[in-house]
Amino acid sequence: LVQWISHPTRASETPVADPVQRRLAAILAADVAGYSRLMGEDEEGTLAALTAHLNELIEPCIAEHRGRAVKTTGDGLLAEFASVVDAVRCAVEFQEGMAERNADTPENQRIVFRIGVNLGDVIVQDDDVYGDGVNVAARLEGLAEPGSVVVSGMVHEAVKAKLDFRFDDLGFQDVKNIAEPVRAFSVGS
Repeated sequence: LVQWISHPTRASETPVADPVQRRLAAILAADVAGYSRLMGEDEEGTLAALTAHLNELIEPCIAEHRGRAVKTTGDGLLAEFASVVDAVRCAVEFQEGMAERNADTPENQRIVFRIGVNLGDVIVQDDDVYGDGVNVAARLEGLAEPGSVVVSGMVHEAVKAKLDFRFDDLGFQDVKNIAEPVRAFSVGS
């Protein structure tokens, strides 16, 4: 036993690599509808407006609801929440805030987001999140109309009795690269 303790580098005693870190999380995925067109018409103005929206409304809204912005990617945003109720509240307030901010902006210059929210198991690595939980959120965002929020059936089940929002059942949706159809609901206030 003493010899084993003093020689931990033997092949049979190789330290085990850290296991993959997983956790259950509510994931909010958002992107700007018509971003390529906006950038084609006015790159600097679009970037300045998007940056202002992120700094003044979106990131504070995420923080207020105890979430964290995982990353932004050009026209997209990914945020993680420990609470699915907080994630849905944030998504709705985010859209309401954007509608207010866009009220005096010409329609062809408005930055309008589509948002998807999913509840699922995610892999955490270097402050980023990966996996089907994230992928489903991104696919739900793709189903959302500009200015709206679409949530998964799991999110709906978790929040329907806790939030006073209207949920319109969109049924099961076949979405790209997800093996099973995803139940989706559009959120209204």
